[in-house]
Amino acid sequence: MRVLIADDQELMRVGFRMILEAQPDITVVADVPDGLTALETARRLRPDVCLLDIRMPGLDGLEVTRQLAGPDVADPIAVVVITMFDDDEYVDTALQHGASGFLLKDCGPALLVEAVRAAVRGDALVAPQVTVRLLRHFRLRPQARTTVPVEELTERENDVVRAVARGLTNQEIAGELFVAVSTVKTHLGAAQAKLGVRNRVEVASWAWRTGLVDA
Repeated sequence: MRVLIADDQELMRVGFRMILEAQPDITVVADVPDGLTALETARRLRPDVCLLDIRMPGLDGLEVTRQLAGPDVADPIAVVVITMFDDDEYVDTALQHGASGFLLKDCGPALLVEAVRAAVRGDALVAPQVTVRLLRHFRLRPQARTTVPVEELTERENDVVRAVARGLTNQEIAGELFVAVSTVKTHLGAAQAKLGVRNRVEVASWAWRTGLVDA
């Protein structure tokens, strides 16, 4: 897995690089100090994942995320946003711009590595300390525009979507529903296609915004 790191603090970049490169399956292909360089370097090197700080010179991490992973990007690159600022609007904006994960800088090495791996798998990971509040934030915004499925979700697809919105992994969903992991993936893929969304975060957001999941 090839990772690009963008953070305006050199010590943070060095620390993230050390954590990630201690893993046998992860290589840091670049670390850069600002958003403009991050955008150019990511487009040139096409890493598997970009690890982006929010507050950077030039372009902030949210705008870089939009340009690399946003809904209008034809060939998106997975982005994990990592910041010291625990703010609902940052989280919401990052995810709406296509981020595959949102972490706080005190998340710890294990969660950082897992977020990178989840992004490569096409999954998403949001720091546990912000997940519940984030979901409540979605729930309190009924006026927000929500996607209308092109085709009604089946009962089993709704079950899987509810479980995703509760933060369960595919393995955990399979155990809860007494089905194979491959079956969970099939139902989730069908739901994503009907909703026109690209990842688990967008699925969870839709479920909470539409009231499919109880608060």
